[in-house]
Amino acid sequence: MTLALLAKISGIIGLLTITRGVFVPKEKPRDWDFALGGLFLLFYSIYLNDLIFIILQLVFIVSNLFREYQLRKSGK
Repeated sequence: MTLALLAKISGIIGLLTITRGVFVPKEKPRDWDFALGGLFLLFYSIYLNDLIFIILQLVFIVSNLFREYQLRKSGK
């Protein structure tokens, strides 16, 4: 498999994972779906060498992980 194909597959998986997260009724799995989907899309955006998309994905991932940290800290 070429790097281009792996990057496209990663982008598709990321998009599908985030879409799944939108439809998951419970918050915890949804947060992890968003973070995981963001990681897949980050790989795709690095492959595209798109700085705006890379920064967007990093902010998206960090904000989801921070939200998960806050939920665990508060015991929810």
